Amino acid sequence: MAELDLEKLLEADRRHLLHPLHHPKDHVNPHIWVRGEGAVVWDARGREYLDGLSGLWNVHVGHGRSELAEAAAAQMRTLAYYSGYIGSTNIPAIQLAERLSRLAYPRLNTVFFTTGGAESNETAFKTARFYWKAKNKPDKVKVISRWQGYHGVTLAAMSATGIEPFWKRFEPRLPGFHHVPSPYSYRFSGARQGESVGLAAARMLEEAIVREGADTVGAFLAEPVQGAGGVIVPPADYFPKVREICSRYDVLFIADEVITGFGRTGRWFGLSHWDVEPDIMTFAKGITSGYLPLGGMMVSDEIAATLNSVAPEDRWMHSLTYSCHPTCCAVALKNLEIIEREGLVERAEAMGKRLLAGLGTLESVEIVGEVRGLGLMAGVELVEDRASRKPFDPKLKVGDTLRRALEERGLFTRSRNDVILLAPPLIIREEQVDRIVELLRTSIVALREQLVSPLQSKQRQDP
Repeated sequence: MAELDLEKLLEADRRHLLHPLHHPKDHVNPHIWVRGEGAVVWDARGREYLDGLSGLWNVHVGHGRSELAEAAAAQMRTLAYYSGYIGSTNIPAIQLAERLSRLAYPRLNTVFFTTGGAESNETAFKTARFYWKAKNKPDKVKVISRWQGYHGVTLAAMSATGIEPFWKRFEPRLPGFHHVPSPYSYRFSGARQGESVGLAAARMLEEAIVREGADTVGAFLAEPVQGAGGVIVPPADYFPKVREICSRYDVLFIADEVITGFGRTGRWFGLSHWDVEPDIMTFAKGITSGYLPLGGMMVSDEIAATLNSVAPEDRWMHSLTYSCHPTCCAVALKNLEIIEREGLVERAEAMGKRLLAGLGTLESVEIVGEVRGLGLMAGVELVEDRASRKPFDPKLKVGDTLRRALEERGLFTRSRNDVILLAPPLIIREEQVDRIVELLRTSIVALREQLVSPLQSKQRQDP
């Protein structure tokens, strides 16, 4: 592509496109992505990058899978789209719902399809309210979620998201959404003597339910591993206790598996690591490996029976134009076939162990505070002082500086504050995993050298 063409494209982009998290300051020289293959992508200038975040946590089977393109084309040639409203259905949607009921938690056998994660969570909130009204408990409308949790940025999903910068200039948030601490072991405070971080965080959930009134709390929402908030992996005792608390107080447990679903953590779904089942599960991203937009909600057999039991005039009046989209469902079916055929869930577990072992060696660099992860999800948190876990001054934008350095060296990913986020495609090769580790090592060592003089100067000035 000629340089003049690129400049025209970029000018048209700046004039006509609003991008997610939009600000022109951060879009001065964006990449125009033009090609992908496996775990590698190329931009219009011909530069090659390792895809450190699977697009946006979602390209599980890798880029350039012709089978998925062919599945979409074959479905489009027969029936590209038709409404999935009551009274209509289609074969790919039926087959996908049945397939999901075999893959997901045993009690979850009923699916509603959306086009993405935020829609899925909005659907779950409405379904929880509907369920409790059908059970003659109409005041159970509140949702409790966690700080550092990400659930989307539509209005209700944003209200549940526990990352405050997403709220700024969009408030007021919707009433009835409350937050409790996440089991962020590296920075958790408030545990009692002899109490583990997992049990302390679960206790804080129980205290919030009691404080708000159990008769007003409809649901608790949590990611099995908090992704965008910094790849926060819970202690082993956390989710079993959470499940017990939710059951005791009649609070629906909604698992947001938008990122963790379909093999990302080395299991088909994340909560299975702790032998815990939710009442509702939301999903998106990996179900199509990002090749077409698709998400959804699965509900327990008890919730499904309740939805089916109401009078016709009291029906579940929720809908989306593109629910049950046949082409999206056909691509999802082929994508799940690839994941199963190629053993990518097991591969995510194996490659995740390799990645975490490699990243663990970075803790020899003094500004690396913690390496954490599960399956092919990992985070590397940088700190000014390892002993005290003191973070860097936010004005230094250390995480963003490291992210840009990685990009210059050929690894494209994202950061959250001073945590580098990693979630490469499940098909990533061993040598590519090792390359990610090496690029991080080189970039972090170089960053440490840049920071030494300013930090030493600051320490001399501080009394």
